[in-house]
Amino acid sequence: MTRTFREHLDQAGTRRMEAIMNDQEPSAALPPVVDRRTWQEAREALFAREKAHTHEGDAIAAARRRLPMVEVDATIEVIGPRGPITILDVFEGRKQLIAYYHAWWPDRPAAEQCEGCTFFNSQVRELSYIHSRDATYATLCKGPYEESVRYRDFMGWDVPWYSVEQTAAQLLEGRDWQSHHLVCYVRDGERVFETYYTGGRGVEIMSPTHGLLDMTVYGRQETWEDSPDGWPQPWSYEHGQHHWRTNGRPIAQWSRIEAGRSDELT
Repeated sequence: MTRTFREHLDQAGTRRMEAIMNDQEPSAALPPVVDRRTWQEAREALFAREKAHTHEGDAIAAARRRLPMVEVDATIEVIGPRGPITILDVFEGRKQLIAYYHAWWPDRPAAEQCEGCTFFNSQVRELSYIHSRDATYATLCKGPYEESVRYRDFMGWDVPWYSVEQTAAQLLEGRDWQSHHLVCYVRDGERVFETYYTGGRGVEIMSPTHGLLDMTVYGRQETWEDSPDGWPQPWSYEHGQHHWRTNGRPIAQWSRIEAGRSDELT
């Protein structure tokens, strides 16, 4: 099977192309076929590497828990559904806070908003397990509250949502505050401390999609991956097929449009 595209009209009557896998197209390359014993031996060899990788991840997490922390001004304000509150209030009374800093492109329509942030935030759904560890998850968006919360509602997300349009530079002191970040905080009474942050590919921890695709024979099908010759890799900037965007929109937006939701932000 290889990737092809099917043209159809969406509810607005706009022509768009949808990627599909077509059995009638020439087959993509496949791994060699071997007997079960040979396959199992190869699998066991890889499994040993996977276990070592897991144990190294555990060791890194242990080191992360031993990092020092830096105090943050607990009175820095964010904007929520009831107006300004402090970053301390975002904890919702819990001991820890996991905050995703969602990028925002001012004065642009929903279709032009950040496809990466849309991809990552779309995959944060069930929060009860996080809450059970005395931690809160919240999105701190770098756009104005009223406009950006309409984007959240269009996407159907139910995570706590705040605007840090005026205070992102303070909260992300010393970093490129316009980029996306995942930041962890802990509070001690009325004091707030930052314990960890990451950006770039570090936020892939939010994406089970990546982990699941990495388990498949064709992986993420992106051109940067080290794959055998003949493996399908259509997803790249160079090919005009953005990793998280199709036909002018972040991929996750299309199902919302087809469900009849309005993407009007103003």
